[in-house]
Amino acid sequence: MSAEPRIVIVGAGHAGGRAAEALRGAGFKGEVLLIGEERHPPYERPPLSKELLAGTIDVEKIYVRPPAWYGEHGITLRLGTRVGEIDRGARRLRLEGGGSEAYDLLLLTTGARPRLLRGPGAKNPHVLYIRDIDHTLALRPRLGPGRRIAVIGAGFIGLEAAAIARKSGATVTVIEMAPQPLGRVAAPEIGAFFAALHREHGVELRLATGVAAIEESGEGLRILLTDGAAIEADLAIAGIGAVPNTELAAAAGLAVEDGIVVDEFGRSSDPAIFAAGDVTRHFNPILGRRIRLEAWQNAQNQAIAVAKIMAGGNQPFAEVPWFWTDQYDVNLQIAGTPERWDALVRRPGPNPRAFTLFYLQEGCVVGANTVNNPRDMRFAKLLIERGRRVEPERLADPAQKLQDLAK
Repeated sequence: MSAEPRIVIVGAGHAGGRAAEALRGAGFKGEVLLIGEERHPPYERPPLSKELLAGTIDVEKIYVRPPAWYGEHGITLRLGTRVGEIDRGARRLRLEGGGSEAYDLLLLTTGARPRLLRGPGAKNPHVLYIRDIDHTLALRPRLGPGRRIAVIGAGFIGLEAAAIARKSGATVTVIEMAPQPLGRVAAPEIGAFFAALHREHGVELRLATGVAAIEESGEGLRILLTDGAAIEADLAIAGIGAVPNTELAAAAGLAVEDGIVVDEFGRSSDPAIFAAGDVTRHFNPILGRRIRLEAWQNAQNQAIAVAKIMAGGNQPFAEVPWFWTDQYDVNLQIAGTPERWDALVRRPGPNPRAFTLFYLQEGCVVGANTVNNPRDMRFAKLLIERGRRVEPERLADPAQKLQDLAK
């Protein structure tokens, strides 16, 4: 009989899949059970609003591992299964379809779900979301020439969907309550750049306005805006943020605060229960505060780090947050999650459509954005991680090597 603990992972998304993989990679020999609600094995989500929506890759290409891999590595994969309750005293999970599963250690990688529109007509069947494979596969055939697409929300998901829809030949209108796109993740200068980019590609932007109501209009929609205007569309794609799936943890009495509260080791308020990925509000030692991230890098790397800890390691998860988006021919990368800054410094790139924007607080780099300028990102992360105070003039000078400033 194995002396290793039995580890159960609830949530078979990207984080859950990478955690199971990392357990075996760390030499863990005990039982591993991976439980997921979807019918698909673990997969990466960024392609949902990019290549998979565009139809340039097949579903199998985004799987973390081929389905057979899990059995070959002694990992039990239970798909289409929902956990209804955690009995912390008995260390047992109650399954909604009947039965239960015992655990010695539990990892929650339950992810997040789309934030839903509210108000009249919000539940109209022509209002679609992008969060899982089935969402994307349902949306993909409804794009194309002659289609009228309204995108509600100008964050990453909304703008990526708008770019793919426009490339398909559809007419696209983006509706955003903020005065600029990407307002939650980047400075207004970046939002203005992407607003201009989408307009160059024929997208209509309705900024500083929201959705008042959605009505049926023939076989499509009539979207009434808060500024009094109305938009006719065949369908709407809503991308207004995500909500962490904390209900299971909260019902079990774990500490929850817009995410399952965990330390830098992924431990929750119960020492036998860990969490990783989009669902966590975790302590970041580099930033010195708790954050919740909805990002590919965090879902993967935090899950790997926590799995290694559960397998007996002791290395905390400590990384500079990093995000990216591809729209048309533009790549944007974001490092850090600055809550405030007192200066912005623009560093020119190798061509007029390439640059890096640094966020400074009291002379220290606390964030950075690269636009078609990925070579700067490595050193931007180092500047944030090391908390270096750098003269703005040196940052702005492309003749000054960033690697020298990051030393």
